[in-house]
Amino acid sequence: MPQPITFYVGHQGRGHANRAMAIIDALPAERAVTILTARPALFDGFARAVTLVPLPDEGAASDSPPPALAAQPTPDILHRAPIGDAAIRATMRTILDHLDAVDPALFVVDVSAEIALLARIASVPAIGIRMHGNRGDAAHLAGYRACVGLLAPFDEALEQPETPDWIRAMTHYAGGLCTAQDVVPGKAEARAMLGLSPDREIVVVLTGGGGAGTPYAPLTMAARALPETDWLVLGPVQREGHETDFGNLHLRGWVATITAHIAAADVVVASSGDTIVHEIARVGRPYVCAPEWRYFDEQMRKAERLAELGAAILVPSWPGASTPWRGLLDAAKALDPAALASLHTPTAAASAANYLDRLATDLWTR
Repeated sequence: MPQPITFYVGHQGRGHANRAMAIIDALPAERAVTILTARPALFDGFARAVTLVPLPDEGAASDSPPPALAAQPTPDILHRAPIGDAAIRATMRTILDHLDAVDPALFVVDVSAEIALLARIASVPAIGIRMHGNRGDAAHLAGYRACVGLLAPFDEALEQPETPDWIRAMTHYAGGLCTAQDVVPGKAEARAMLGLSPDREIVVVLTGGGGAGTPYAPLTMAARALPETDWLVLGPVQREGHETDFGNLHLRGWVATITAHIAAADVVVASSGDTIVHEIARVGRPYVCAPEWRYFDEQMRKAERLAELGAAILVPSWPGASTPWRGLLDAAKALDPAALASLHTPTAAASAANYLDRLATDLWTR
């Protein structure tokens, strides 16, 4: 039997887990897989046989450190390394005990510079998952250098222009990885499925699970500006308490029919998380991109690349008035739909899995 592959999966939002499941599902059946995560529930219902190893929820378990410890500076090659935190120590112990017991061929880290460094110190070959953002700091660069390879779950066209050649050379670009598997209906079929008007303009507003949700107040301005347009809002929203509701603004929360909603839309207004970008690209709808705040400007940098490629209209901040909305929707409709569609690769999960499986064999061949 081949050596297993272990995944470390971050628990912010759902994207890391969904991506891991798509890649793991494409690995050969004989390759055993273990998953280290602080949120095992993200993998409920996953059909592939895997071993789940729960990690401590550091945020829930940590106490505030004494002032003298909290005042200690963080070394440049680390991002988050507080001193005196027993939950972090328990996490590191769990990871090291697991790696020692399982002896994996590869440790896929999605994502953490510190865990990549830990793998190298523990003599375990790591693969780092690449994400967008301003990641030229010492910690990110050290984490990349500690890996035996890097995996980008996006098209090489989305690469940031300042990325050093050595990082590009280490990177396997799997293509735009969309974790949705359901059939994409046509617009008329999708509207009929969802009970939507076949004639009215429909805008779907979508955000992922990694943040606080879409600001509600700007959406009320949009609904007021375009009363003949139906605005369907998926996922959480941020309310401030002073908003005026409008009859053409519909809050649908979390739905299981995201693909159908995107297919039913004339325009999609969404953040620029990996999952969302590729779900919109897979369906092929005009895209107004409103990036959410993320560490290292991750969503902003990805949104800038989308705009530079003509794949989306970038809105750096939500409009504070009604007047811009008509122009934003029309600008998105005027884009060449092929620019966005080209960023989705149906075989991306298989490409990523083949890369990992090949490395897991080649690195250990004597």
